[in-house]
Amino acid sequence: MLIEIPNVLTPMQLKQIQDKLAHATFIDGKLSAGSAAQQQKNNEELSPNSQLQQELNAVVMNNLLRHPTFQSAVLPHRVSSPFYVRYSTGMHYGEHLDDPIMGPMGQQYRSDVSTSLFLNEPDDYQGGELVIKTQFGQQKIKLAAGSAIVYSSTSRHHVAKVTAGERLAAVTWSQSLIRSADKRQLLYELSLARDALLRSAPESQESKYVYSSYMNLMRMWSEL
Repeated sequence: MLIEIPNVLTPMQLKQIQDKLAHATFIDGKLSAGSAAQQQKNNEELSPNSQLQQELNAVVMNNLLRHPTFQSAVLPHRVSSPFYVRYSTGMHYGEHLDDPIMGPMGQQYRSDVSTSLFLNEPDDYQGGELVIKTQFGQQKIKLAAGSAIVYSSTSRHHVAKVTAGERLAAVTWSQSLIRSADKRQLLYELSLARDALLRSAPESQESKYVYSSYMNLMRMWSEL
């Protein structure tokens, strides 16, 4: 799974977020990393307990969770509060695998899907690509501000060194209703076919077959 979600945030929302982050206090990203990730992590993060974090979440998470592509691709059951990260010149995040279980005791969740939301334009910095290992080789991702990429949390990935400028992003993880990445991919593709048929031929027998197949596969595969 490697799915781009464009226009999660509007230009006006991005401007407001960028203005807030420009005056925010960031802390060492190693403070939120496990022992293995600490060796690879070189970035800064907004304090997760700050008032600003809550203000940003009201916009960022509201838009992300309501986005139809996020809903159909991730099939979210639990979604974490994001980390707002900053990479200044020279910073990077070496190759790593996201922790399988995240969250504090009593609020833990399984990380099935990782999401990176780009908060400034690719021309604002050099380097800083999100590099994800896939069966087709390494995929280098550097999206327009306001766009997100979702990918399986089982994928090894890294953030390349920023050689000039500053990279801003929000990173979050989801526990999906569907544990299997392959099954999520099939359901996502089936949902695209279902939606197209419902628009073009809602009363056709083919549309009804695809719709019922999607619904019953969800019933069969979901963990609820």
